[in-house]
Amino acid sequence: MKLKLAYGKTGLEIDLDDAWDITVIEPGYVPGLIDPHAAIIAALKAPLNSLPLQDRVGKEAHVGIIFSDITRPTPNKILIPAILEELAHIPAKNITLFNALGTHRPNTPAELRELLGQDLVDHYSIVQNDAFDVRTQVLLGKSSLGHDIWLNRQMFECDFKILSGFIEPHFFAGFSGDGKAIMPGMAGQLTVLGNHDAGMIAHPSAAWGVTQGNPIWEEVREVALRAGQSFLVNVTLNKDKQITGVFAGDLIPAHATGCKFVKQTAMVPVDKPFDIVITTNSGFPLDLNLYQSVKGMSAAAQVVRPGGAIIIAAECWDGIPEHGLYGTLLREAGSPQALLDMIHAPGFLKQDQWQAQIQAQIQLKAEVYVYSHYLTDEQIRAALLQPCRNIKETVAELRQRYGPQTRICVLPEGPQTVPYIA
Repeated sequence: MKLKLAYGKTGLEIDLDDAWDITVIEPGYVPGLIDPHAAIIAALKAPLNSLPLQDRVGKEAHVGIIFSDITRPTPNKILIPAILEELAHIPAKNITLFNALGTHRPNTPAELRELLGQDLVDHYSIVQNDAFDVRTQVLLGKSSLGHDIWLNRQMFECDFKILSGFIEPHFFAGFSGDGKAIMPGMAGQLTVLGNHDAGMIAHPSAAWGVTQGNPIWEEVREVALRAGQSFLVNVTLNKDKQITGVFAGDLIPAHATGCKFVKQTAMVPVDKPFDIVITTNSGFPLDLNLYQSVKGMSAAAQVVRPGGAIIIAAECWDGIPEHGLYGTLLREAGSPQALLDMIHAPGFLKQDQWQAQIQAQIQLKAEVYVYSHYLTDEQIRAALLQPCRNIKETVAELRQRYGPQTRICVLPEGPQTVPYIA
């Protein structure tokens, strides 16, 4: 059986034995919109539970447009110009583009040009969130869960905020999009650490496709609403990264409608777990590093049996990465259980612990193998994972251990498909 996995920009072809028991699970394919620009304009003129965007903002207003960073496939080059077209009555000097980095590294000038295009970079002020510099932030008090709310001051002081992004199932926030543009996107490190602490991540409702009752998502929404007047512009994408839907207007109905749309195609029921699950992290740009690729592991973990194996193919051109503490936490812990013990210790709170925690939780359930052209075997082992240099050979070795009745699942699109046991 020949399959193409989403991997980097070009994909990865694998050839598995036709005699093996293989189930391929992909999201239902939704064709891209014929004219995405026109669809965005139409959504901005007839938004959900809101006046048209043009009518929401006076010509003297200072507007902040929040956009996704290089780790997300949001089609900013289509989305942001369409938004600006509806804000043509506002001078460019009154509009700021905010790069929602969360705790990620700043994007380089070349990456900003890739994200936005040279024209927007030349004509608009761009602010990249610095979660680590409290001098750039304002404290809005505490959330209902008791976490301090630190947000980027320049963004908060804008009269009107436009939250752009895309909606897909998310492994602990339920779905992406919505208020995530503000928190963690434009939040301070202390706020992100509070929202992503060990207890929040370990909550049973902090899971794929769950919003109501999920403390992480509920706090994200609360913080976004506390940030002041806002307008949501979220899109959905197919595996070719084409826009399939546009959801604009008031945060609550716009995001709920988008989530319902995504759930119909992305979340797929299966009857029982598999022995081996081969997954990806949806290709470029989502598989840029191992940190981001934990999402693909998590999608596979939903349907792997206890004691089974996960094989993830992720390009990881950005490495582990070297920035942030994810790799350091893994190396210092030495084992998945020791990592969880460390993270759950009273008072422990460090950047990126959430990703390491989820990886460790997965590893207590199943072995995890990593196929990557950019990571060495030593790097993979230091991250407490097992290297894989040939997916077919690794599967064959696992079948020898598990037996001829081994059931294999392939998720070519990784977390663009979220399987679950029906």
